[in-house]
Amino acid sequence: MTISTHILGWAHTKFGKHPGQDLEGLMAQVSEAAVTHAGLEPQDIDAISVGVFNNGFSRQGFEAALVGAGSPALAQIPATRYENACATGSAALHGAITQIEARRARAVLVIGAETMTNAPGAEANSNLLSASHRKSEEALGSFAGVFAQLADMYAERYGDPRKPMARVAAKNHRNGATNPYAHLRKDLGYDFCAKESDRNPTVVGRLLRTDCSMVSDGAAAMVLSSEDIALTSPRPTVAVRGRAQANESLALASRQDPLDFAGPRRAFHGALNEAGMSLNDLDFLETHDCFTIAEMLHYEAFGIAEPGGAGHVLEAGETDRDGRLPVNVSGGLKAKGHPIGATGVSQHIMAAMQLTGEAGDMQLRRASRAAVFNMGGSAVANYATVLESTI
Repeated sequence: MTISTHILGWAHTKFGKHPGQDLEGLMAQVSEAAVTHAGLEPQDIDAISVGVFNNGFSRQGFEAALVGAGSPALAQIPATRYENACATGSAALHGAITQIEARRARAVLVIGAETMTNAPGAEANSNLLSASHRKSEEALGSFAGVFAQLADMYAERYGDPRKPMARVAAKNHRNGATNPYAHLRKDLGYDFCAKESDRNPTVVGRLLRTDCSMVSDGAAAMVLSSEDIALTSPRPTVAVRGRAQANESLALASRQDPLDFAGPRRAFHGALNEAGMSLNDLDFLETHDCFTIAEMLHYEAFGIAEPGGAGHVLEAGETDRDGRLPVNVSGGLKAKGHPIGATGVSQHIMAAMQLTGEAGDMQLRRASRAAVFNMGGSAVANYATVLESTI
């Protein structure tokens, strides 16, 4: 019988620019704070899972041990660092779930963090491009170039996606305006997101600046536990009902159909199947909108829209916060920011806040069941989790 895992508590820095703050300092801000929020003490933690991409963003490696350097009370707890491109945070979280399910731990602290904004533009671009297949995709010039290629493929098959991409951006910035942790808390509006301008220039191909998630610094942490500990919690907990990981070929050119996000589809529906749920059972979704075209392709992979139909779903407002299935009520990566190692952990925290009724101005009226989807690379490493409120 599978051991049930619960989210007990969390802590989250604001995402954005943190000048002078290093990884050690960012992780220290959230590590013990998450343990306290969970109603536990450091000695109650059996293991620590750390998600940091790094890949040149920081000269300091050995990030698992860095937790104890910033928080001495945690220094002697077994800690392991995970890396799986932009899905690094969820890799750390799923690793923690595995430890609990295997009865190797009863309480695990999961930390995701990244410092990115101090890197010069060309260096940051090179660091991020390493999450693509350099041998076949380096000529595209940037990671944005990889997704611009997908937008071009979409245009050739279904028609120009720039209007629905702008609707994704406008929706997520509208949502992000109410998120106190977001890098950019401003409702930019559809007209601004749809038009190239001095303030919204073309990045590459069909992608404007508002189509791309922001380079950010930040950290997020959460405590997971077995059910016996969760039953003694003085605060509401969130149950992990299902999860799945699915991989896809690294190089887009090696896939039969790059627009068919088969890896995300397998992960998403694998998690739903494990939870014994269907898409219609979900109240909201937090998904990996690293680029606006990615969110559109997720709709079509998950069954929210038919192939080529994401634009119709967006135009009808079906994924708005008052729509049939609200998507990225937190603002997503687009508005909240994308400090790579922290992203997957942050997504789960945003969902947990909704499910415990603690989302403040972001709170949905109905929030009992949610899915979280986090991907690394161009839909290469795919993680999905289904969560349920215990209130």
